[in-house]
Amino acid sequence: MCGIVGYIGDKNAAEVLIDGLQRLEYRGYDSAGIAVLADRQLRVMKRKGNVSELRKMVDKKGGMDATIGIGHTRWATHGDPDDANAHPHVNTAGDIAIVHNGIVENHSALRTLLTDKGYVFQSSTDSEVIAHLIDSVWEDNMFLEDAVSKSLCAMSGAYGLCVISSRDPDKIVVARKGSPLVIGVGDGVHVVASDGAPLAGSFSQVEYLHDGELAIITRDGYELKTLETKKNRKKHPEPFEITLQEIEKGGFPHFMLKEIFEQTDVIRDVMRGRVRLDDKDGDTTVRLGGIEDHIDCLKDAKRIIICACGTSWHAALVGEYVLEKFTRVPVEIEYASEFRYRDPVIMKEDVVIVISQSGETADTRAALQLAKERGATVMGVVNAVGSTIARETDFGIYLHAGPEIGVASTKAFTGQVVVLTLLALILGREKSILSEQEIKAHLVALSEIPDKIERILNQDESIQRIAKRYSDARNFLYLGRGYHFPVALEGALKLKEISYIHAEGYPAAEMKHGPIALIDEEMPVVVIGQQSNGDYDKVVSNTEEIRARKGRIIAIVTEGDEDIRRLARDVIFVPNTLPALTPLLSVIPLQLLAYHIAVLRGCSVDRPRNLAKSVTVE
Repeated sequence: MCGIVGYIGDKNAAEVLIDGLQRLEYRGYDSAGIAVLADRQLRVMKRKGNVSELRKMVDKKGGMDATIGIGHTRWATHGDPDDANAHPHVNTAGDIAIVHNGIVENHSALRTLLTDKGYVFQSSTDSEVIAHLIDSVWEDNMFLEDAVSKSLCAMSGAYGLCVISSRDPDKIVVARKGSPLVIGVGDGVHVVASDGAPLAGSFSQVEYLHDGELAIITRDGYELKTLETKKNRKKHPEPFEITLQEIEKGGFPHFMLKEIFEQTDVIRDVMRGRVRLDDKDGDTTVRLGGIEDHIDCLKDAKRIIICACGTSWHAALVGEYVLEKFTRVPVEIEYASEFRYRDPVIMKEDVVIVISQSGETADTRAALQLAKERGATVMGVVNAVGSTIARETDFGIYLHAGPEIGVASTKAFTGQVVVLTLLALILGREKSILSEQEIKAHLVALSEIPDKIERILNQDESIQRIAKRYSDARNFLYLGRGYHFPVALEGALKLKEISYIHAEGYPAAEMKHGPIALIDEEMPVVVIGQQSNGDYDKVVSNTEEIRARKGRIIAIVTEGDEDIRRLARDVIFVPNTLPALTPLLSVIPLQLLAYHIAVLRGCSVDRPRNLAKSVTVE
């Protein structure tokens, strides 16, 4: 993996491909390359490093004038990140080029088979076998799509695949199994990509390729076939609403900072059309259109299981606390990456919720499939419209948070927490656990969150000054109780992801069960507490213990809190709100703190090393 672009039209393909690859840089990558068909000859350029370096290489060498081609940004899975392992890969004869996201599980056996047939490999990747495999099965009476389809029958694993060939020019053949592909539908021009970013501003309609499908794309249109039956699938283009503005930095130095500041609007967008507060007659409503036809299933659930990975797992943990408090239904939080391998007990009366910003996370998709096989009802919470998880779940909720470009998730976390809170309020009402007064109080407080986040964002300069004092630290501890424990985990993850500082999040009460041994005058400790929470006095006590051991305390506390302020070296104040909503506020300064420390350390904030935005392989 990581990014794919294909183009066929009337413009210079190399320019379109490189522009598209630059829009996919946020996904994370270590090398880039393109292949074009010029005068019925394949021309390939690829190299380790940034797309900007690839652009310089193409401009310098030239010879890439063409109107059809494919491109790729690679995030290494098999083989080192170097020029040889960069995509596209070609067959020995040099007349077939492929780009591939995914993993070829039986690549070793295929490599041996193809080597015995005389094929010469130039890389150590699993992907290169695909180019040779297509060549090996291509017979004289075949078209490119026939050879691709036949080769995929011999291959096991996951793929998002684009292929061009000088033997059958003027077409791109693409196929999908487990790795997303979307086709921009135009008049005489089409772009295929691993996500919508390269299509923004150019297409108003897209076709999402389904798992187990192959598409033949020409200037005149596209054709869809199922790989298993070889039958045509009816086209179903969908509206595409991502704008150029949404995938540009908008004056911010990094996408991550832009997305942190976007959270005020994101929360309003997540609530828009779902929450109505009418102060005039006291009528308060909350609705989530995606679940209305399934409310009885949710209400009658004996247990809710939430599966997610990374930041989405932390949002799920907040959701566990809120759902259990508001609905009195037991909730279990599972790492999707572990769920499928431990033979979990899943009953038909369970509701399994899968959370994924991209809607393509491989482990979360696998958890979804296992839950459905066991007969559970599966609900999705995703941000990317048209994504695989959105299509494969029984029903679900979109975040409407807009594209998230920074690899380190920020606005998706707050959007997920808002959606899970709204879900808990709806179920609390349906199960008669919450009174109308309680529901209204939470909805009113939720509507005030964007303005309160704005007040935190106004402290950005003071948070930057705090960051300067800690940017050379080698370790961090993050401590929180109750609703703030997931926030401590998320704060530590953000710091690890983008600044490469080792950080751990703990429940504050667990400090005395081991982590306290680490505390000395060199250890920064972030303490998260709020006076309205019932555990506040215990957080103060934990802070006293850290101070007694000379820990360097950074406190995230309620405005006006003097108890923890007198103990801490640095304090960041957040406005007061209801306990269940505190994660939406306390996470903001932690995002800013991690961001500024990473910038001060000279780290690649939007594209941290070794990370990919969407983990579409196991």
